[in-house]
Parts: sequence; structure tokens; C-alpha cells
Amino acid sequence: MAEAAAAVAPAKLGLYSYWRSSCSHRVRIALNLKGLEYEYKAVNLLKGEHSDPEFMKVNPMKFVPALVDGDAVIGDSYAIALYLEDKYPEHPLLPQDLKMKALNLQIASIVCSGIQPLHNLTVLRFIEKKAGTGESIPWTQQQIDRGFTAAENLVKGCAGKYATGDEVRLADVFLAPQIYAAMTRFQINMLNYPTLARLHEEYMKHPAFQAALPDRQPDAPSST
Repeated sequence: MAEAAAAVAPAKLGLYSYWRSSCSHRVRIALNLKGLEYEYKAVNLLKGEHSDPEFMKVNPMKFVPALVDGDAVIGDSYAIALYLEDKYPEHPLLPQDLKMKALNLQIASIVCSGIQPLHNLTVLRFIEKKAGTGESIPWTQQQIDRGFTAAENLVKGCAGKYATGDEVRLADVFLAPQIYAAMTRFQINMLNYPTLARLHEEYMKHPAFQAALPDRQPDAPSST
């Protein structure tokens, strides 16, 4: 019986991640919130490791994160979050209320399609090449400000301790890394977004969010 049990023991999840990637950051938060152990597989974007043929077999788009769960390989943070929600329903990230569920999905979508892709590393490098050194910063600030204005308006009337109430939900998983990057990398004035600024303070107190912070990852420069 012991041998049979060992044979069906689930393999540990594998997460291809880069310490400073906000997309990877949000998946680390989701995994932590659900209490799931995973093997961290570092992919150094600055060294071009995402273009390695072996990694391209994992994610042909050459993006991080990518999650491996047995024979399932998912290479998009939004898809990963929904996959985790379906397969590991403990500590749910989406509420049962349809209106609040839609709000969480909307906020997550704003971050992952309306803010972050407009200032990812590829875009910033292109802007710097075409427009000159330093020109990527005002572009990034404009995109973040637009998205944060929308997010602030969506949550200011319904936020509790967290974005959509007193429980951590999917909206928080996506907002937290974006706010962190805005403050630490792109000099966004959070006084313009008082609800988001307050949420950031709550995220920084939460163990699942703390453990997912970029500078606490094994491939962060301070860890080497």
C-alpha cells in the first residue's frame, strides 16, 4: 500500500520565473496564497535565457512565468491563476458572487492587458532604441497612470481591507506587483491613488505577499 501511495504522489509544481518580472510575481503570490509548494526555476531575461531553445519548448512565446504541473504546462500568468483556481480551490481567489467575480476578473485584466504589456522589457528596449535613453520612463508612467486611474475608480467604492472586500482575491494578486513596480521602479506618485496606496500597505504586511517580493527570490541580485 505504501508503494502504491508513493507512486501516485503528486509531483511538485515547477515555476519558471524571473525575480523582477511582475507577471512572475503575481503567480508567486497566487501559489503562496493557496499554500502550494513549487520548485523555482530561474530564467534570466537580461541574459536572454528566455530565448534558449529548451525554454522555448516550455513557452514558445518566450515569456515568464510558465507553470509546470505534471503534464500541464501553462505559459501565461492570467491563465495560470485561473488554472490554479480550478484545480486547487482551497483558499479561493474568486468570490461566488457573480458581480464581484466579474470585478476581480476585470481588474486583473486591466493589469495584465492594459498596463503591464505596455511597459514590458521588450517594449522599453524598443522605445529606448528608437527615441533615446530615458524616453521609456515617461511612456511607462503614462500607461501606469491610465491603468491606475481606472483601477482606483473601480475599487474605491467597494474596497475593504483588500481591493474588493476583506478577503484577498484575484484583483489583489494582480494589483500588488503592479503597484510595487510602480513605486520602486517607475516613480509613480501614489498620492493620486489613495485606495491603491492603502492596499499596498496591506499587501506588504501579508506573509504570502511578502514571500513573493522580488528581492526575496533566489535569483535576485542580493541573493547571489
